[in-house]
Order: sequence, then C-alpha cells, then structure tokens
Amino acid sequence: MTTLVLIGGFLGGGKTTLILEAARRLAARGLRVGIVMNDQAGQLVDTRLARAEEFDAGEVTGGCFCCRFTDLAQTLGGLLAANRDVIFAEPVGSCADLAATVLAPLERFHSGQYRLAPYSVVADPRRAHQLLAPGADERLSYLFRKQLEEAGLVLQTKADLPAPPFSWPGVPNLRLSARTGEGVDEWLDLILQQTWANDRPELDIDYALYAGAEAALAWLNWRAHLESPRALPPAFVAGPLLDALDSGLTAASIPIAHLKVFVQTNSGYLKASVCINGQEPIVQGRLDAPPARRHEIVLNLRATAAPEQVTAILQNAAAQLPGRLQVHSLECFRPSPPRPEHRLTRDSKDSPNP
Repeated sequence: MTTLVLIGGFLGGGKTTLILEAARRLAARGLRVGIVMNDQAGQLVDTRLARAEEFDAGEVTGGCFCCRFTDLAQTLGGLLAANRDVIFAEPVGSCADLAATVLAPLERFHSGQYRLAPYSVVADPRRAHQLLAPGADERLSYLFRKQLEEAGLVLQTKADLPAPPFSWPGVPNLRLSARTGEGVDEWLDLILQQTWANDRPELDIDYALYAGAEAALAWLNWRAHLESPRALPPAFVAGPLLDALDSGLTAASIPIAHLKVFVQTNSGYLKASVCINGQEPIVQGRLDAPPARRHEIVLNLRATAAPEQVTAILQNAAAQLPGRLQVHSLECFRPSPPRPEHRLTRDSKDSPNP
C-alpha cells in the first residue's frame, strides 16, 4: 500500500524543508512521491515551491486537515490514483489533536488504502527552548506542548544550527538537518519500516485554550505580480521585501512566528523565510536565477498581532518594491475555532465536535 507520512509541528519548525529533502532522497531510491500542503487560507508558498521542484503536490486550504477531512481524503485519493508510493502530508503549523482527528479517521475509513507511518512532530530546538521556558506566551506554549504530547517521533530539526537539543521524554527523539542531510535517511528508514500505532495516551486537550492559541496569531496570505522598470533577479525582490517586513514588524514589537516569500519568474524561483525577528533568511531555490522584469510574489506571514496591524505593515513594505505592483489576493484574519469533522476516541466512537 501507499505509505502516508503525516508530519506535524509548530510554525517554522522546518516541516516543508524536511519533506522536500526526504522527497528528493526517496525519488533517488526510485520511489514515486506525492505531497499535500495545508493552510487556513489560499495562496501557499510551500505548494508553489514543491511544484517548482517538480513534485506532485496537492493542497487543502480554508482550514486544517481535521476540519477539512473530506477534502484531505479527496486530495490523497488523487495522489493515490497517480500511483504514488509515498505521500507526505503537512498539516497547518498551529494544528494539534491530529491523532484523534486525522490519523484515527484515516485508519478507520481508509485502512485498505494507506499504510500510516509513525506520526512525526517537528520542532526547532531554538523555538522549543523559548516556548518551554518559564514566562513564555502561555497560549503558544500550550499549543506547542500539545503538539509534542501526541508525537510518535519527535524530530529535533536544524541540527546544523548552534542550538542545543531540548528534552522531551516518552518517545524517540531524532536530531536531524534537512539542509545538510544529517539524520534524514535514518528517519526515512524508520518510518518506511514501522507503522503508526494508536497506542499513545489520548491527548487531554482543552479546545477553548486550543482555539485561543490559534487566534493569537494573525494569518496573512498575499499574492501579487511586480512589473519592474529593469530586470531583477528573484533574490532582489524577495530580499528587500522580507527585510522591510521584518523591520516593520520588529519596530511594532510584533513577534514573527513564520514569514516566507516565494518569487518566481519565467526562468527561476526563490523562497526566503524567517521564523524569528532579525533572523538571517533561509533561502531555497536559485540565488543565481536570471534577472526578469515580471515577478510573481506569494507571501505567507504568521505573527502575534492584530490582522489590521500586520496588513498595514505588509502594505507599507510592498509599496517600497520598485515598479508597478498588481495585487491579486490578500487574506488576513485570526483563525476560527477548530471544528473537526471526526474525533475518534479510544473506545472507537466518533465523538461530536468539541
């Protein structure tokens, strides 16, 4: 059967980077890979990046996998029909309770279609030390802890960066780096050999607190085209836009949870992202992409602030871009409370929506 690998974890943990590196390695082994991205809104940077790298990528938008379970099943079915050997599915980075609302329903209703791999939860050690420390934002700390509590495997990412690992007992902790490849093959071998076991303690989660944690974040997705007066490489568009946004958010004392921008021309593409204010951007794609005058820009931003504040800062940053800007879509909001389609408890009953 097709192996389905669900990879959860907090915003900016490195899920997409890991999925793409894993997909490259599996393709080198001769396996056919599919990817499903997920977001509360449309216009996803990560879907465009996956497709630019020529992977078969679908997406579920307008809500997390648990609230759009029917859409998830249909998207997975399309990849299954395309004879994918392995499918990676990345839920929204603010989503929790996935064992009961996604994995258990998949096991119940689609057991003959997929072999469920152990549930991997990604965590950036730098973020972990922040959110697990005394005095951390109580809402985001609650969400982060609940994500880790239901993990079958905890993947401590970004091992190439100088941050010590954190302690999370009770399940295997693997240290890896998608950028250098450290630990990635070992993780792949493990998940391809083992199967998800619904034997973890049921997650004790308060949906009111969970909803409050999600609502602490402004969720902004934006897409535009830039017609510049002279030809510019994608890096000369992504870099200044990212810098202007980072500066504007920092000046307003707004913490960044995740900021990523994707710029594509007819001859190349580039993604740049940061997870913390003032961070050196992580770049994927072609830094040497040829200059062009027309650029498609897709930007996703998650920040702890009111949507109106974040929108104003984006508009000010975008106004600094050189040339004529045509905005195609802008969504900025606080996520609605999660309302899962299914929540299967230990006694196998489908409980009502929390």
